Amino acid sequence: MKIAVFGANGQLGRKFQDWNREHSGEHDFVFTDIDTLDITCKRQIEDFMQKHRPQAMINCAAYTAVDKAEDEPESAGKINHAAVELLSEAACAHHAFMVHVSTDYVFDGTQCRPYVESDATSPVSVYGNTKLKGEQAMQKSGCCGVIIRTAWLYSEYGNNFVKTMLRLGHEKTQINVVCDQVGTPTYAGDLAEVIMQILNIRHSIKGVECYHFSNEGAISWYDFSQAIMSGARLDCKVMPILGKDYPAKAHRPYYSVLDKSKIKQRLSIEIPYWKHSLDKCIRILSAE
Repeated sequence: MKIAVFGANGQLGRKFQDWNREHSGEHDFVFTDIDTLDITCKRQIEDFMQKHRPQAMINCAAYTAVDKAEDEPESAGKINHAAVELLSEAACAHHAFMVHVSTDYVFDGTQCRPYVESDATSPVSVYGNTKLKGEQAMQKSGCCGVIIRTAWLYSEYGNNFVKTMLRLGHEKTQINVVCDQVGTPTYAGDLAEVIMQILNIRHSIKGVECYHFSNEGAISWYDFSQAIMSGARLDCKVMPILGKDYPAKAHRPYYSVLDKSKIKQRLSIEIPYWKHSLDKCIRILSAE
């Protein structure tokens, strides 16, 4: 299978590069990022599709600076909405299967049970709103593919919560972390594996289907931080604070746990528990 990965230098994109190295020759990957392709430019996308003719497209590219997006709605919308529209239209025109990665932030977080794919969306931030518009654009495009919503993504690569906590744990003796926002971390390596399984069943998917994926379990950012410090054997003390006391420009969902029943049944998979995947990531980072 010829697979194009957009946003290949980000956390998830780098895990696809790892997957490709570990499964050498199984598929033909084309990795691209902003330095080689501007996905907000229709002409560049069309040239790319004509040149490489991928059978599958994986869009990992996103504007993920949640607070910054409040001040830069046009920039966020360009990547999270307009680019998705262009990519999905290209997928439709070239009969390529598309996987687009979205977010738990399309929900407002006021629910007290895990969100299923059919729950009403109501984003409370510019970031969440632009990601929802990207989903809607793909659904209207006429392409065939999957929208996969995930949450709290981390890996050995780039900037993410786990790496920030590890840095702070080495630099400080005490930090404050929000304790009243609950969700589930997602190890990018686990997400990449699931997306590859989705590509294996692509011929059975008609239109655009939506799935939720994160690791198993539900915790607060405070709990997550405690586990990171403990897993890395750092002495930094983590103090719980309320979200209202943390200076952030964008509003976050207070409860955004995703129900994974649909994808587990569709792919007949067991999803790793969040702590097991966190320990794996910390081991890899410690070995570097």
